[in-house]
Amino acid sequence: MEPFDLQSRLDSIYEKYPEAERQPVIGLTGNFVDGDMRLCEKYYDSVVRAGGTPIIIPPIANSDIIINTLETIDGLILTGGGDINPLWVGEEPSTHLHSINNARDETELLTVRLAYNRQIPMLGICRGIQTLAMALDGEIDQDIEEAYQKRVNYASKIDISPSPIKHSQDAERNTPTHTITIRKESILYTLYNIERMAVNSFHHQAVRNAGKRFNVTATAIDGVIEAIESNEYKSIIGVQWHPEWLESGLPLFKWLVGVARDFNAAKKLHNRIVTLDTHCDTPMFFPQGIHFEQRDPRILVDLHKLSEGKQDAVIMAAYIPQPKQDETFSSKVAFPVNSPKEYAELIFDKIEDIVKTNHKFIGLAHTPQQLLENKRKGLRSIMLGIENGLALNHDITNVRHFAQRGITYITLCHNGDNDICDSCRGNNTHNGVSEFGEQVIKEMNLCGVMVDLSHGGEKSFFDALEISDYPIVCSHSNCKALCDVPRNLTDNQLRALAKKGGLVHLTLYHGFLRNNGTEANILDLLRHLDHAISVMGVEHVGLGTDFDGDGGVKGIADSSEMINFTIQLLRHKYNEDDIEKIWGGNWLRLMSQIQSSII
Repeated sequence: MEPFDLQSRLDSIYEKYPEAERQPVIGLTGNFVDGDMRLCEKYYDSVVRAGGTPIIIPPIANSDIIINTLETIDGLILTGGGDINPLWVGEEPSTHLHSINNARDETELLTVRLAYNRQIPMLGICRGIQTLAMALDGEIDQDIEEAYQKRVNYASKIDISPSPIKHSQDAERNTPTHTITIRKESILYTLYNIERMAVNSFHHQAVRNAGKRFNVTATAIDGVIEAIESNEYKSIIGVQWHPEWLESGLPLFKWLVGVARDFNAAKKLHNRIVTLDTHCDTPMFFPQGIHFEQRDPRILVDLHKLSEGKQDAVIMAAYIPQPKQDETFSSKVAFPVNSPKEYAELIFDKIEDIVKTNHKFIGLAHTPQQLLENKRKGLRSIMLGIENGLALNHDITNVRHFAQRGITYITLCHNGDNDICDSCRGNNTHNGVSEFGEQVIKEMNLCGVMVDLSHGGEKSFFDALEISDYPIVCSHSNCKALCDVPRNLTDNQLRALAKKGGLVHLTLYHGFLRNNGTEANILDLLRHLDHAISVMGVEHVGLGTDFDGDGGVKGIADSSEMINFTIQLLRHKYNEDDIEKIWGGNWLRLMSQIQSSII
């Protein structure tokens, strides 16, 4: 052995810059045995071989430590080990339960939930697949043999022989001892391109029910679940065997390192650009007494979800419901107000109260400059909008009033004709924009307020396009060529909008993404985006989710999942300049142009 020379080793490191290639950081949960944290070298060696940098996570159930760890890593491996205590899900222990590892349980269950909310890629191995299931609303069997006999005896009404597979082998760990069947529509199949594969087996607990968030993607011949994968377009896989001991296991670690690299790239991009959602209806839930500072399950946009999705800003709309002819406005809203204007004022007051209460974390922004300054300070931003020009109370002076309150846009109508224009779901009351509506548009131009024609009828759209001195927007609309519903825009509308410099921000309401009765997902959003760009160009598109107004699909179901949109854009080979335009650059450019008109 040559003498160790520390200085020469340091010199070799500093011979180049940067000193090391950036690798995805993969956290591995440490086992805990007899007061010691332990981890088999095969785990971290597999991460290294896959191109990642491993760090070991100790079993400390402290929220500050867990969250700071999650902010550091790009991917997470839940390693094998002792049984999970069934009391976590209110089950009494079976006589077949082995030694539980309670020191790990709380830490790992919390870690999984928090990592899930942050879209961190995860790979669960053996105990890890069971942790995934238990943390994310699935169920586990305390003992495979016991569960098998119960299941089959119940079906046959008679006692039968034990399971045909020994799920805890005596052979060497690198020896496969039974086979699994892989579902073709799975990541596993894309990694191995085979339907049957031999694996090893060192467990006696197993997933009983994967739950609604996962698909079962591999099983053994006795029905034991051998692999699960996220069905929500999240990068999560759990496997029942120990791939770290098998040469065939390396593709799984390479998969994790690859998706962790995508996640890291998206995080870095979100640090550099502004991410803006141009339409959410969260104020509709204010009458329920929601808690914006908490992770409130009643709403899709709150401080925690904005932070988890690394989203900078959202335009919250004061949605003004439109009464029918025989209804009063006060009968349509939960707050005691008498007019649409009063209701909009109340919504804006409540938003301002939210910002005041949480001023260390979020601020109001009325201009692009204020939004950018908030981001520089590390603050999220709320911008204001009005959905339905009924809020003006047929008084043109209210345009300037709301402009002075800081609104970004007014959506001229909603699902019904009003005094400004005809809706796409209306009765053609004015044959487009009314005389009053023309005055409103002209006044909006003078006050620097964007003219929004989402919900507008086609004639209203083209009328507004001609009346307005500035480009118009559709803050939350999709492409009619892909989903033929009245709310979506024809290719002629898209072309006309782009020709005048306007914008369409695509939305996440499933009925505007698909209308064939099947559930929409994030890939449908990408289809509409690709189509809109092919017609208009990338300078004319963006995202307006309609969260809390029935918007939200698998893969981008609330604000915590917004970073998934960026990951998909990167995978679809959009470059950083284009992603910056899509995520808010186009909107802020046009907003600056329109606000320059203020007199």
